[in-house]
Amino acid sequence: MENVLAILLAGGLGERLYPLTRDTAKPGVPFGGVYRIIDFTLSNCINSDVRKILILTQFKSLELHRHIRHGWNILSPELGEYIEIIPPMKRSGGSEWYLGTADAVYQNIASIETERPDHILILSADHIYKMNYGHMIDLHREKKASVTIATTQVAPDEVSRFGVVEIDADFRIHGFVEKPANGSVVRSAFNPEMVSVSMGIYAFETNALLEELKRDAENPRSAHDFGKDIIPACLARGRHISAYDFVDMNAKKARYWRDVGTIDAFYEANMDLCAVTPEFNLYDGKWPVHVRTMQQPPAKFVFADEGVRMGVAIDSIVSAGCIISGGRVLHSVLSPGVRVHSYSEVGHSILMPNVSVGRYSRVRRAILDHGVSLPQNSVVGFDSEADRAKGYLISENGVTVVPR
Repeated sequence: MENVLAILLAGGLGERLYPLTRDTAKPGVPFGGVYRIIDFTLSNCINSDVRKILILTQFKSLELHRHIRHGWNILSPELGEYIEIIPPMKRSGGSEWYLGTADAVYQNIASIETERPDHILILSADHIYKMNYGHMIDLHREKKASVTIATTQVAPDEVSRFGVVEIDADFRIHGFVEKPANGSVVRSAFNPEMVSVSMGIYAFETNALLEELKRDAENPRSAHDFGKDIIPACLARGRHISAYDFVDMNAKKARYWRDVGTIDAFYEANMDLCAVTPEFNLYDGKWPVHVRTMQQPPAKFVFADEGVRMGVAIDSIVSAGCIISGGRVLHSVLSPGVRVHSYSEVGHSILMPNVSVGRYSRVRRAILDHGVSLPQNSVVGFDSEADRAKGYLISENGVTVVPR
């Protein structure tokens, strides 16, 4: 994998995840207690032995830059390894901000040409999954493909949310439809009950990618997007495009892949982690999720007055620096520095870093954003109209979000 370059697309605005993205880019949003969303894709790179990584940022990226600088300085420049952050830069008077995923890579062609890799991985920085990119590159080389697309399988009634691919028995892709409106699509070559869809993960032969990016940049009708423009153009030109059927590195082989781009998707993915045996395993030493080590004291649970107040957390993730001070926490994710005070109850909720829940408060099916401090006797998640009146956001599935 030493001559493989990974490019992480981390510049999305994250509008559907607002207000969690009000002050930071979507890949920089805390997830699962101690992680940031981008940590999962970066961990896949490190575990796959991909050690040359470019991260393309754009919107509200300061917090993300700091996270990468402090938490991912683990590679060796002496060995030619690096994680390089590249924000949009004015290279000429006509330069613009990134116009799409393909344009973001096109504007950094000089960095690619300097590195001269044999193959390029294009990765999203805001998905939760475990994949060995080495297996994908092996298939890409074996098939002598110009492009390889990582695919997974979904039920036919879900296809409107994905780019659907048509694959033959030799793994070659002959068709691609972006978010079809109905379920009348070709069933998967790997499972006739399912439909194969793109995961937005691509392996390119370098020359093929550079040629397509340059053509796309000259097309005024293009949206400059990989799914909408680059892949259809490759098909139209008869390039060899292969499919890599997703192999989940989780021990349960659950095909766990989540785009946490909405409040409800983000909430459900966090709640998944609280299960007794979650599909996504954070505790797998064979495929670890790397994380920035925070200087925090251990979590602490205080007060054990039976029948009066007890500091307790059940079926929950409790991060370092948390103090459960006579409160009760059930099936929740507590990020570092959270404080749950006496006689309060928190259930099925996500508490971002440094949240404080005052005495006698009740919180249910809610996300409390970074640094939120609930006063005593607060009630969140029990009455949607009352929550809206306080300025809280209510998601489509009824999750209450208390903003900073």
